Amino acid sequence: MNLGAFFLVLAVALAVAFYVVQPFLERRGRRMTAEAHETSAFMAERDRVVNALQELDFDFNLNKIPAEDYPIQRAELLKKGAEILKKLDQLAPNGVGGSAEDRVEKAVAARRADLSSTQATVRDDDDVEALIAARRKTRKEKSGGFCPRCGKPILASDRFCPHCGKSIN
Repeated sequence: MNLGAFFLVLAVALAVAFYVVQPFLERRGRRMTAEAHETSAFMAERDRVVNALQELDFDFNLNKIPAEDYPIQRAELLKKGAEILKKLDQLAPNGVGGSAEDRVEKAVAARRADLSSTQATVRDDDDVEALIAARRKTRKEKSGGFCPRCGKPILASDRFCPHCGKSIN
C-alpha cells in the first residue's frame, strides 16, 4: 500500500471517529441546572392546570357538570394555578404585574381565544348535510375500492397503488 492510500484511510477513519464522538461532546454542554429543571416542571404543571380549567369551562357549557359543583372545582383549579405561578415567580421573577389569579384567568382566556379562532363555527345538522352534499358533488375522483395487495384505498383513476405500487387492472 502506498503512502497516499494510507493517508486517505487515516483521514476517513478520523472523520468517522469525529462523527461518532460528536453527540457525546455536545451532550455535556447541555446539562440543565436544577433551577431550570424545576422551572420547566412548574411550567408544565401550569399548562396542565390551564388545560384543566379550559376543559372544565367547556364541560360546564355543555351541561356535563352540575352548576353547584362548577364554582368549587374552578376555584380549586385557580388556587392551584396561583400557587404554581407564585412558585414560578420565586424561582425566576420576571416582573409581570397583576395577581397570580388574574394571570391564570388571562392564560385561560388566551387559550380560549386561540381555540375559538381555529375551530369551525357551530352548525346545525341541515348545514352539515348541505356541506357534505356539496363536497360530494365537487369531488372529481371517485373511490376505486381497495388495493388487492396491501388493502389500502385507491381511486378509480389510479393505475398503480400509491402505497405499494401494484398494478391495478
